[in-house]
Amino acid sequence: MIRRKNWGKRGKRKNLTGQRRRGRVNVMGGIREGDRKRVCFFIKKGEGDIFYEQLQQLNKLIKEEWISSGFSNNDFQKIGPKIILILDNASFHRRKYILVKIAQELPNFVLEFLPAYSPDYNIIELVWYSCKEYIAHRLFQSVDELKSLLDRLLNQGELAIKWYRNIKNKGDSAYVAI
Repeated sequence: MIRRKNWGKRGKRKNLTGQRRRGRVNVMGGIREGDRKRVCFFIKKGEGDIFYEQLQQLNKLIKEEWISSGFSNNDFQKIGPKIILILDNASFHRRKYILVKIAQELPNFVLEFLPAYSPDYNIIELVWYSCKEYIAHRLFQSVDELKSLLDRLLNQGELAIKWYRNIKNKGDSAYVAI
């Protein structure tokens, strides 16, 4: 649990009791630029095979939207929408066997990688920022309680996202809105 603020006497550090680490919730997600629709998956841990499974699920969701719009299932790979994924440089995003599988089995996906150490270019970081701000001062009885809250916030649209953030660069602050 991230504790951002706490009250205490000046000059005294507050001691927090209890077990601080009871579990972990890993979330992999994306956001569509046009309508800002979010898709978030809960995963065990970040690795190449799990990343590929999530891309297959994303492809399935987009294909279902394509078919519900009145298009044919057979035309999806030929004339279907191109999905441009903007990825950070996590090691499991760049595994060669995963990139080969994506090129062969998911031809509608185009992978673009961000420059190193530039998370501010990634729009999903604003979603994570807003979510962390929302849960920062809450205590949870279990990991399942946290997971259910995250599901409501991220997948069911209850989170009001701050589409701006102050970015500091060498002492100068800039106001960024995406």
